[in-house]
Amino acid sequence: MRLCVFCGSSAGQDPVYLETARLLGETLARNGIELVYGGASVGLMGAVADAVLANGGRVIGVMPQALADKEIAHASLSDLRVVGSMHERKAMMAELSDGFIALPGGLGTFEELFEVWTWAQLGYHKKPCALLNVAGFYDKLADFLDDVVERGFVKPIHRAMLIVQDEPAALIDAIRAYEPPRVDKWIKAGER
Repeated sequence: MRLCVFCGSSAGQDPVYLETARLLGETLARNGIELVYGGASVGLMGAVADAVLANGGRVIGVMPQALADKEIAHASLSDLRVVGSMHERKAMMAELSDGFIALPGGLGTFEELFEVWTWAQLGYHKKPCALLNVAGFYDKLADFLDDVVERGFVKPIHRAMLIVQDEPAALIDAIRAYEPPRVDKWIKAGER
C-alpha cells in the first residue's frame, strides 16, 4: 500500500505538528505502507519522510523542477521524481497512491486534499481521503463542512467520504477499513 501525505513545508508554531508528522511516518513504516509526498526536505514534509526512512520504509517524492532548483528536494529519498509543473506533480502523486492523508498545512495542502476528494466524489477514483486532525487543527474545517451539508451544497454521503481521525494508528485503521460509497448519479434531475 502507498499513501500520499499532503502537509506543510513549514513546521507550524506548535511542536505537536512536527511530533505527529514523525509519528505518522513511523506508523506508515511499521505497517509496511510506502509514503508518496511532495519531495521536500523541510517542514512537516521533511519530518514525515525522515521518519519513514529512519524506520526502514520507502518514500517516493514528487517535485516540480522549479522547486527542485531551489534546493529543497530531499536528498535521501528512495525515489525522487522531478516533473515539469504542479499539475503534473498532483497527477503523479494521485496515480502512485492508494489513498490520501492531509496533515496540518496551508493553501497547497488544502487545495491538494480538496482536489482528490472532489475526484472521489465524481467517481474518478475510489481511494480514501483523510484528515489527521492534529491537536484539533481541522476542527473548524470539519464544522464548516458539516454546515455546508446542512445548507445543501454537499450531500451527506460525500461528506462522509472524508475520514477524520486524531491519531495516526486510528487513521491507518480507518483508511484500511474504508469502503467507497456507491453513488450511481451524484446530481439528480431537478437539482441543476
